[in-house]
Parts: sequence; structure tokens; C-alpha cells
Amino acid sequence: MWLLLVLLPVAVLPARGCRAPEEAAVRVLSARLLGLAEEPGLDADPGVYVGLRLAGDHDLHAERRYLERLQDAFQGRYGRSLGSDSHSSHGHRHRDAKHSKDTRAASQWPETGRLALYLLGLRASCPPPDPGPQRFLVTWLKYYLEKDWAGSRRHGHPLTSYYQYSLGVLALCVHGKRVREEVIQRLLVAEQHRRFRHAGSSAVDTEAVAALAFACLEREQLVRSRLAAELRAAVRGIRARFVAAQSEDGFIGNVFSTPLAMQVFIATDKCRTHTAYGRAMAALLQRLDAFTSAAAMAQALPVLHGRSYLDIASMQCKEEPDTLKPLAIEPLPVGPGNMMVRLVVECPVAQCPQHLLYDLPVPVPTGASLLDLLGAAPAQGPQNFTFETQDTPQGPFLTSVLGLAAQPQERHYWQLLGGLGSSLQMGVADYRPEDGETVILRLSKW
Repeated sequence: MWLLLVLLPVAVLPARGCRAPEEAAVRVLSARLLGLAEEPGLDADPGVYVGLRLAGDHDLHAERRYLERLQDAFQGRYGRSLGSDSHSSHGHRHRDAKHSKDTRAASQWPETGRLALYLLGLRASCPPPDPGPQRFLVTWLKYYLEKDWAGSRRHGHPLTSYYQYSLGVLALCVHGKRVREEVIQRLLVAEQHRRFRHAGSSAVDTEAVAALAFACLEREQLVRSRLAAELRAAVRGIRARFVAAQSEDGFIGNVFSTPLAMQVFIATDKCRTHTAYGRAMAALLQRLDAFTSAAAMAQALPVLHGRSYLDIASMQCKEEPDTLKPLAIEPLPVGPGNMMVRLVVECPVAQCPQHLLYDLPVPVPTGASLLDLLGAAPAQGPQNFTFETQDTPQGPFLTSVLGLAAQPQERHYWQLLGGLGSSLQMGVADYRPEDGETVILRLSKW
């Protein structure tokens, strides 16, 4: 009985001529993402929901439960108009205490990226939710795009990042909502002046999301013809840079930025004609084991099914198989014996008393993660080795080392590097150093 094909109303997307040929491996990745999504204690991530919806295999009941968790998290904060908090402050103080707290929290720091992904997820859900509350979400996102840009007038960049800003424009476009031309021009000028940089290297993922936003605005005819021509030229330029930047192993940027770069080829209908796309797909299929966090899996799944975020705009509710089962991920075993890894902490920014803060070999079990390494690091001199992490959908994020906290307002973050200064491209919980390796933690500016 369990082998029968179950058909329920979900979203049908355009033809997938650009999908991965290895359906079994892709289905396993979908099942692993579903297993992570059902893990208790993890906050619901709208990016994970978008990844599940753009995949070809579904567990519709599990996806529905996940959407309910997202709605619980977002509707309390963004389910009312911007000015409703002030109207409810008289006579409803106790009843609206939680809502007031949520509204104040929403106004303190823009959640441009998360809110954009949530709106993309709502548009991708099936059946679609009540459109009424979405009006408030759209208003909040437009407000965040303006508030985010206040940082650019002061610091020369958005308060969050160009990545989040691009996601905001993309989400509004997918919902068919117009945005002020000035908002689009801000992003276009940043692209034209190559401002999508992160720690001195090209931000492929940011360029990709900006290109998707530009392509959407042109496709949905939400801008005037002159601006549409500029956006079209910007997309062509970004795509050409991706082709030129593709490494010998097929990746565009790195293994994790490659899926977003590939979406640009899909969205512009170039995935069948550019050999760069086929090379990137082959490289991606060779490294599916690198995608261990839910957020990374969710970012890879759309292109493995030949889809981009722009496909969300044309999704329609029809019948589709509902056969996916969650697959639990077994933790990687720690091998026998010990290894020695050199741990270096550098702080080249002005707030630090000296550049080199820590440099010692650390003994850890073979196969230990970088997070295990940090926990085992001994004291150097009178000061114990200390660090702090913050739980995120991508896994633990390093926020403080030796008492020095990364300040997002100053665009500081703790960068994870190998001994030759190359990015590790993985998080502290996922990266597993080898015996004799050097790992550098560097407080960097992005």
C-alpha cells in the first residue's frame, strides 16, 4: 500500500530541462533536508521551506507543518501594519504586550533577507495562504528596504548587506509588487561599480541574487523600457563574469555559491546553451556531501531540479506525487587516535591591541570538527582560550574569540581560513581539519 503514488494538490513548475541527471542522489538530498527540517529544537528557516517547495519530491504534510511554524514566527511580528503598535498602546497594554515587543524588535534591525525569503515561501506554498496578512508583510519589506539603505547614506552600504537587499527586491518582484525606481537604481549602481564584495573577494552569491532580481523585474515588466535595458545589460555582465570566473574544477566562486550562480543561467534560459552550466552541475554532483547544513541543502536543491527563485512567480496548484520520506543524518564518527592542528587567531583591525593573539598546536581526536578544536584549545599565557557561537539556520556561527566580539554594525566578522589564507568555505561545526593543518581565525571587515 505504501508503494502507491499519492497525488495531492501542490505546485507544478515549468519544465526542468536543466535538472541534474542523477535523480537518486538528488532525492536523498531532499530527504536529508526534510529530516533536518523536522529536528526538534531548531527554529524554522524560511530559506529551508523555499528549498523544499522548489524540490521535485515532497512530503506535503511535513511541509504544511513547517509552514505553520514559520507563520507562528512571522505573523506575530509582521502581521499588522507599521503604525498599529502606537494605536494599541492605550487600553490594551497587557493584551498587546507580546505584539508590542515583537513590533519593537522588528523595528530595531532590518530583517530584510529573512522576511524576503518568507514572502517567497508564502508565494510557493500550496494551497496559497490568505492574501490579507501578506499586505502587511509587503509593507514591512518595503519599509526595511528603505531603512536598510539608511546605512548606505552613512557607511556606503546597506545596514544588512547587498545580498539581503537584493533578496528584498526579488521577493517583491515575485509577488508582482512594484518598487520605487530609486530602490532598483541603488542596487544597479552598486553592481555597476562592483560593490558586491566580501572580505576582499568577489561575492558570487550576492551578484547572483541581484541578477535574479534584475531578471525578474524585466520579465514581469515592472520597470520602464529604458531601465529594463540597463537591467538586461547588468544580468548579461554578471553571467559573463561567472563564466570567466569558473574554476578548473567547475565551481563558480566555491561549492556553496555555485548553486545560486547556476540559478542565473536557469532564470535567463541559458542553462542549455552554456557549457559553464553543465560543468557546474557536474562539479556540484561530485560534492553533494559538502552540503551538511539545512540552509546549504536548501540553496542547492532548486538548481538540482532545474529551477530558480523566479519559477515561484509562475507556480500553480495542481497534482504532484507526495512520496518523500525524511532521512536522518548520522553524525560523522570521530576516528581513533589524536592529531595535531595549529590554531592561530589574528586581529588586524584597529580595536585590537596586537595583530597575533593566539598561536598554539592543539591536540584533538582524529576527525574532530573545528568546533571541537576550539573547545579543546589550551590557554596561552594567563588567559584561557574562550569563544562564543550563535545558533543560526546554517549552524553555529562564530561571534566572539578571546573576548573580542564581531560587531555587525562595523561590518566585522570572524573569518575562517586555512594556513595559506584561503577561506575554509564551511562553518565551525562542519569543517574537519586534518593532522598537521593550520587553521586561522581572523577578525575581518566585509
